[in-house]
Amino acid sequence: MKPFPRHALPMPGRRRLVAGTIASALAATALPAGAQDAWPNRPIRLVVPFTPGGVTDTSGRLVAEYLGQRLGQQVVVENRPGASGNIGTAQVKGAPADGYTLVLAFDGTMVINPHVFSKLPFDTLRDFAPIGKIGDATLVLVAHPDAPVRSVADVIAVSKERGGLAYGTSGTGGTPHIAGELLKQRTGANLTHVPYKGGGQAMADVLGNQIPLVYTAVAGAHGFVKSGKLRALAVSSAQRSASLPDVPTFAEAGVPDFVVNSWVGLLAPAGLPAAIAARLNAELNAVLADPAARERLRTLGIEPTPGTAEQFRDEMRRDLTRYGQVVKAAGILVE
Repeated sequence: MKPFPRHALPMPGRRRLVAGTIASALAATALPAGAQDAWPNRPIRLVVPFTPGGVTDTSGRLVAEYLGQRLGQQVVVENRPGASGNIGTAQVKGAPADGYTLVLAFDGTMVINPHVFSKLPFDTLRDFAPIGKIGDATLVLVAHPDAPVRSVADVIAVSKERGGLAYGTSGTGGTPHIAGELLKQRTGANLTHVPYKGGGQAMADVLGNQIPLVYTAVAGAHGFVKSGKLRALAVSSAQRSASLPDVPTFAEAGVPDFVVNSWVGLLAPAGLPAAIAARLNAELNAVLADPAARERLRTLGIEPTPGTAEQFRDEMRRDLTRYGQVVKAAGILVE
């Protein structure tokens, strides 16, 4: 038997070498540029398309803190407010789909704005990859104690008898506004929407008895209800709020199947690699299962709702349909 040449390999060894080289080349070409390195290997940017200090911003910062600890990289919050969240959200649409840019998704921006704005710089379902839902913020209808209403039934009856009742919200096209319009459509109540430039201004006017009703998040009204400065009539969640357990749901108050929550979640630019999307969803769900994180979110009035990316996409698709119907019937439009 002749000896092998000095630089040759036996045939089985050569096959293994060639096969391994081809596999490595295929693996490299199957990954996007830079993905060969372990993800994440640098800080992640979380765009919050609203001003600092609100519940949406605060919830985003809380999730960023815990998510960064789990990923071993800082998650840096970047506020990009404007146009009801459209500006910051559109910026993320155009970012690289590499897992290093995320956006805090708000239901008003993602499933209501497509119907109330005549032009929108993004498509909710086409331009983004869902990571997961963070949670639901319960909404509540509150009244000044001197207002002639003590229940939802009173609101419906009095609004018809007096030719209308005004209700304030944080602005045109927000989730509380949509909830108020849905209440009108379901019950025939004669309600007039009064939009404010933020929930704080609406709350100040109902506390000063300048307006009888305000539709808002439980977190913003909780303290005033507990102190007796406002009367809570109903919450529009499926179950009673843990922070206002004595307040009935709208279903309990006589309006069946009336569930309107304001939710927040995480999205990435479309085209996010599946492995990164799965890792982000798993880590987000781990954050939402953390007792300390859950308690802090509940303090903000947000009930944590872990789940899959597919469940989050399905909810966005359903809300796009049902809120579109409400907006069309109410004739809401923001130029």
